[in-house]
Amino acid sequence: MTSSAFVNSNTIRAAFSSAMSVMYQTEVPAYGTLQTIVTDTNAAVLDADPELKASLKNHNELDRISDERHGAIRLGTADELHMMRRVFAIMGMFPVGYYDLGVAGIPVHSTAFRPTSHDALSANPFRVFTSLLRLELIQDEALRTQAVEILEQRQIFTNRAVTLVETAETNGGLTKSQADEFVSEVLETFRWHSDALVSFETYEKLHDAHRLIADVVSFRGPHINHLTPRTLDIDASQAAMPEYGIAAKAVIEGPPPRKCPILLRQTSFKALEEDVSFPDLDGTLKSRSHTARFGEIEQRGIALTAKGRALYDQTLNTVRAIITPAADGSNADEYMAALSKGFEAFPDDWRSLLDQELAYFKFSAVNGMESQSASLPDLIDAGAITFDPVVYEDFLPVSAAGIFQSNLGDKATETLQTTSSQDTFETALGTSVLNEFDHYAAIQAQSLETAMEALKA
Repeated sequence: MTSSAFVNSNTIRAAFSSAMSVMYQTEVPAYGTLQTIVTDTNAAVLDADPELKASLKNHNELDRISDERHGAIRLGTADELHMMRRVFAIMGMFPVGYYDLGVAGIPVHSTAFRPTSHDALSANPFRVFTSLLRLELIQDEALRTQAVEILEQRQIFTNRAVTLVETAETNGGLTKSQADEFVSEVLETFRWHSDALVSFETYEKLHDAHRLIADVVSFRGPHINHLTPRTLDIDASQAAMPEYGIAAKAVIEGPPPRKCPILLRQTSFKALEEDVSFPDLDGTLKSRSHTARFGEIEQRGIALTAKGRALYDQTLNTVRAIITPAADGSNADEYMAALSKGFEAFPDDWRSLLDQELAYFKFSAVNGMESQSASLPDLIDAGAITFDPVVYEDFLPVSAAGIFQSNLGDKATETLQTTSSQDTFETALGTSVLNEFDHYAAIQAQSLETAMEALKA
């Protein structure tokens, strides 16, 4: 069969993202409300800023905004992660970055599966932040053994999904009917199940070890725990949430509001309490509640270089050494004021970010312009080359951890006494993760090379 008979991975990813959104809106109706808020906010931003709208359109990024979302799941075993990597590969999504959340008191390490090329991101920028539970961090040996046994007995993928993955790998793709079935079958892995695998007594022990351990081990599959649409103004979206009957978290995670947005800012509503049936030893069911899933909104800024990330981390750590946002929001105003003050040390204009090599940019030659200078600053000053921000497509450990903690109600966070284990994670994954700094640097370098060649033509 020729490759032309197979459905493009971008099309499969877009179909899966859409199906996931529909399913999650059914399971968590407030997610639909978030989408409405984001749609209205983005329309208002674009109407008020024609220059931004033109820039997004010129770089083929305008249409992607309304379809953009990321999800998050937590897996329990190396085999589950390995198979999930194969599933996402069929959708054109690949592991980027390694995140050790143990430093934030969360017993998982993670990667982000996402498209990597500009064309694929423009077609559909769906991402899934995928975490693997670190069972070795369960201190109670008997409970750890029990958790391993429970996870080894479950199968989170349908038999047909596994067969279709094998078919795609063998044949080099999926036909239209196979792709439609693939989306439907894989969606089952992410569906919420209100019947637990364990008794309530076991659930409580797992929960006492860590609530995320209970969330992963106690259920038949890694239910999607949130979907996140992208807003162009997260402060406006945050302010609008109460008007729609949604109680927003008190503090927006990430950097403060800026003229030149950097990295990622996130906000959300708190996790839902959902009814769960726990089986007793006598076969009867006990109804209790479980808290894990929530709704989130994000605003993306420019990708920072390693130098820029170091300055970001230093600035954020300095602020948090003075004041840490309380889970109940009681010091939210004080924290945001300190955050804004602290980030005055971080340049807030595009040219400074470029000249100080703090962020990544895409360069373009201006038609009709010629220049003999080989100096990039001179070419920019002369108007021969323009530069635009490279959108940050990934996640921040500190930002993600803050979202987890605030939404799951953690009152305090302690660093888990563990070392980063990227090698172990990549062994389970079956491949290495793409280094995000190398990836962004390559995008910038390629754009500069193309622009310089265009000036010589």
